[in-house]
Amino acid sequence: MLRTCLLARAAAAAITVLGPGAAQAQVMVSHERPACPPEASTVAPPPPAGADLQAVEPIVCQDELEREAPPIGADDPALSQPLESVAEFEARLRAVEARPGEVAPTADPELVQPLPPLNQFDVREVELAQPDPAEAVAELHYVMRIEGLEGADGATEADLVRQFQALSALRAGGGKAANEAMLSARLTEDSKLIQRILQSEGWYDAKIDTRIDRSPAADGQPVNALLLVSAGERYKFGSIAVQADGTVPAGLIDKNLALQVGEPIVAQRIQGAEANVAVVLPQEGYPFAAVGQRDVLLDPETHFGDYTLPVTLGPRARFGGFRTAGELAFGARHVEVLARFDRGELYDSRDVDDLRQALVGTGLFSTVGVEPERTGQVNPDGTETVTMLVTQDAGPPRTLAAGAGYGTGQGLRVEGSWTHRNLFRPEGALVASALAGTEEQGASLVFRRSNAGKRDRTFQAGVEALRSRYDAFDALTGRLFVRLSYDSTPIWRKTLTWGLGAEVLGTVEEDFNFALGERDKRKFLIGGLSGQLGLDKTDSLLDPTKGFRAQILAQPEGALSDGFRPYLRSQLDGSAYYPVGKSVVLAGRARVGTTLGIDRFELAPSRRFYAGGGGSVRGFGFQELGPKDPGGRPIGGLSLTEAAAEVRYRFGDFGVVGFVDMGQVYEQRVPDFRGLRTGAGIGGRYHTNFGPLRVDVATPLGRKQGESRFNIYVSIGQAF
Repeated sequence: MLRTCLLARAAAAAITVLGPGAAQAQVMVSHERPACPPEASTVAPPPPAGADLQAVEPIVCQDELEREAPPIGADDPALSQPLESVAEFEARLRAVEARPGEVAPTADPELVQPLPPLNQFDVREVELAQPDPAEAVAELHYVMRIEGLEGADGATEADLVRQFQALSALRAGGGKAANEAMLSARLTEDSKLIQRILQSEGWYDAKIDTRIDRSPAADGQPVNALLLVSAGERYKFGSIAVQADGTVPAGLIDKNLALQVGEPIVAQRIQGAEANVAVVLPQEGYPFAAVGQRDVLLDPETHFGDYTLPVTLGPRARFGGFRTAGELAFGARHVEVLARFDRGELYDSRDVDDLRQALVGTGLFSTVGVEPERTGQVNPDGTETVTMLVTQDAGPPRTLAAGAGYGTGQGLRVEGSWTHRNLFRPEGALVASALAGTEEQGASLVFRRSNAGKRDRTFQAGVEALRSRYDAFDALTGRLFVRLSYDSTPIWRKTLTWGLGAEVLGTVEEDFNFALGERDKRKFLIGGLSGQLGLDKTDSLLDPTKGFRAQILAQPEGALSDGFRPYLRSQLDGSAYYPVGKSVVLAGRARVGTTLGIDRFELAPSRRFYAGGGGSVRGFGFQELGPKDPGGRPIGGLSLTEAAAEVRYRFGDFGVVGFVDMGQVYEQRVPDFRGLRTGAGIGGRYHTNFGPLRVDVATPLGRKQGESRFNIYVSIGQAF
């Protein structure tokens, strides 16, 4: 039994504690001190076990206290008087305040003195003492040194020195401190930093000492700020245990937890291994799996650590139906169109991520989430069916867009559009656009259904009117068209694309009539089909740096005005991209086009091939190459060939491009690759999150009379 006795010098206390059978303890305090017996004992003998405690004899007796301590009020009788009550004190205070000329007892006499007149008030400026420059504390210069870290740094894949330097307070101070206290604080902070870095790599017993050594120089500077590191022995895994139910397939967690007994205990490896388990389990049918908090028990004697990881698996699951919630842009039925998985398939989080990205790609949501819900429905194989909950927050469906461009011969172009992306649900958009330019003016109205019955399939139908005034021809055209396609988008770049379409157009066009020897207006009514097939193995839609592309376009058409005269227009495009280092890309492209089954004069001028301009052969004006009329204006041809090569150099968000383009348009149906014209130039790029802004300046090589010395092209996206 541990007893504690409290002895008071100013008052005597007698404490009685009831025995074990009592219900409570009683504390009794006596303020009357008995007189001292002749031989008082200060320590009472201990009572027998189980007996009640007796009163303790006082240490100081009453006679001694009165003899040594004089009574209160001996010098000042007022001190021995009883205190007045609060009510009496407040009444006396009010009485004093009511009498003029008297000051309340609690008031400061200085506060009731009258203020001096303004003309006697001292308004002299107070001058503060300036510090003596001679007494200014000199700035402390220091040199940081680390000793003992090299051994640990060489034993790990991580660069410990670089990690330390990136976060060091001493290094951030630039070798200067206001005083030694500041330098000492930085040393302490950096010593803790080194200890954290070493612990993250398995050195849990590391010790770091700090020291400041004076320089032998006269002024004692610079001082040496020393960090003395003793890493100790590195801890390793002694055992690895996973607390989890059995998985299907067996050993799924152990296989993906990339930790081995005997290897060093490195925090980054542990976190990476646990993250891998957390990723793999939902990919293998466990949507509700959760990785718990690890436990690592270190043994300082053996320098081994026992690692334990609890994992809650939850049920193995299969995909079921869909449920939507929130402010809807479309219902569960269209969500199922976007999903790349079928009901009954084993749950895979990668399919869920793909669905989430497809929902974001519609552009119809401010926020959207996809997560599994348990249904409790157990399948014959022991898996549970889960419902996919799609939580929607529909965003603004309307969009206004504008764009502008300039090209020599093509002039200035300004385009604007208004789009309601979900006017005809689901994903039925209405797009109204207008074009205003120096050479072209037009308007169109297009209905577009995205993900039309199948993921990534687009249906379009529209009407447009266009007025064109070029050197090659003048045309006023109306067009009706439909198209079904599988195309790439800035978000979804697809390897294989295709498109099928049909159109009917009526046009009034003016070009040179060699039979009349002058320009003449003619009317054309054309109906046609189109088919397109593309292969894209590049890494970007708008700014590729590696890979290749190929595309073939076939357009069987026919003149409908005077009977039916069919013909076939076709074009083959290819481009390739090759990176040289991290900043340079070599790019090249080629194009060949043919028209079979019709003569040039019978073909509407707007359906002929032309070359020249920013998207064709730079260095020449828009549609400038090829056959010309007697006045020197281009008249187009039945075939063409083009080629280009670029060297693209990028630095940050900017880039420089050097290029050489060549091409020609021919009167015959198949190009013969003779008479190729070449242009060369340089361009600038500003890379944005939606593609590079392009400005190119080019000149024709072997320039002929009437051709511009320089041509400028401004647009968005690379030339190819």
